[in-house]
Amino acid sequence: MKRLILIVLRFFFELPVLIFQLKHIKKHKDMIPFEERIDWTRRLLKKATKRARVNLTITGTEYLPETGGFFVAPNHQGLFDILALFDSIERPFKIVFKKELLDVIFLRDVAEFMEYPAIDRTNLRASMKLMRQVKKEMSEGIPYVIFPEGTRSKKGNELLEFKGGSFKPAMDAQVPIIPCVMHNCFKVLDSNSIKRVDCGIHYLSPIPYEEYKDMNSVEVANLVQSRIQTKMAELEERA
Repeated sequence: MKRLILIVLRFFFELPVLIFQLKHIKKHKDMIPFEERIDWTRRLLKKATKRARVNLTITGTEYLPETGGFFVAPNHQGLFDILALFDSIERPFKIVFKKELLDVIFLRDVAEFMEYPAIDRTNLRASMKLMRQVKKEMSEGIPYVIFPEGTRSKKGNELLEFKGGSFKPAMDAQVPIIPCVMHNCFKVLDSNSIKRVDCGIHYLSPIPYEEYKDMNSVEVANLVQSRIQTKMAELEERA
């Protein structure tokens, strides 16, 4: 909570301009290219990371393809994960939010003007329709991020079980799957402190379609979780 207050205070004199820009983008989103909308969001969130007293280590961005669709599968540690993604993925991309996050004021606005899909896990038919949309857009070249755990881990760097269904759109679109490790990102907002925090986002070697084409979605989920767990153990050992 203290860090959120710090961020708001450090944006205090910019808030009128930011609110005006946000309303303008929401109102005219159909006339503003997706690339411009994501650039505005990226600039804002990069500023927020710096002003939040966060040292974010980023590795493995060379594994992110420069063209075509791809699928990023990170472990989930909290809201700061979203800032870490915007700080590290330079191409326009989309995130699948869970519907509950639309109750968070700024995230609701971002999801609306970025046209990020929100999944309602209680509505199977709507979820299947959304996943078909994600598959279609990845096939057309849009990178996507889905958190395979479905919710954030509340045990620090421990992983929850990865859900096989999260990988179906990527498998159907036959795009590379990129495991992604969020390490110590939970410390940014979980600790009631404004002390400087060190955390990291680490992209791992892509899993190409040729490697997973004969697997089912649960096997793919287990493979990705295993690679993330191995990297997490390495990072913990160095800490």
